[in-house]
Amino acid sequence: MATTNQKKWYIVQTYAGYENKVKANLEQRIATMGMEDKIFDVLVPVEEKVVVKDGKSKKVTKKLFPSYVLVEMVMEDQPWYVVRHTPGVTGFVGSGNHPIPLSDREVDDIMSKIGLSGSKKNNRPVFEMDLKKGDVIKVKSGPFEGAVGPIIEVLPEKGKVKFSVSVFGRDTLVEIDYIEIDKL
Repeated sequence: MATTNQKKWYIVQTYAGYENKVKANLEQRIATMGMEDKIFDVLVPVEEKVVVKDGKSKKVTKKLFPSYVLVEMVMEDQPWYVVRHTPGVTGFVGSGNHPIPLSDREVDDIMSKIGLSGSKKNNRPVFEMDLKKGDVIKVKSGPFEGAVGPIIEVLPEKGKVKFSVSVFGRDTLVEIDYIEIDKL
């Protein structure tokens, strides 16, 4: 096995549905075997979504990579052995006994998807709604309650839509939250 003294992120394959158990087992093994200076972080990448259907919103947590856990570690024989022989782990992603680390770009992409960029945590969930441009909606609460109009633009990253409504006889674009509207 090639030894590097650099900490990198590696992908560890687990049994299906065992991701959180592997994370807990590995964290316990790191502490009991004194590997804190070689294995730094264990992560089960999840994405939070708010699904709005029939006017009701529900928070849903979805694993980005089912059956995989990310481990930030220095790749040496001893830490490799600790991770590889953790209950529920089937192996590292790579060829044979040569795990391949994630590139910095891949790590950045994953961290931004799960809301961890750098050391700041961004807990803004992604909204998922069965709306599209042209759908007609009715506002059920807020200052435009009762207003009806077509959707001009859907903004899932904000959890809002832009729709056209008549104000004082003129069509006006209004941005409104998903939870304040019903699809007609």
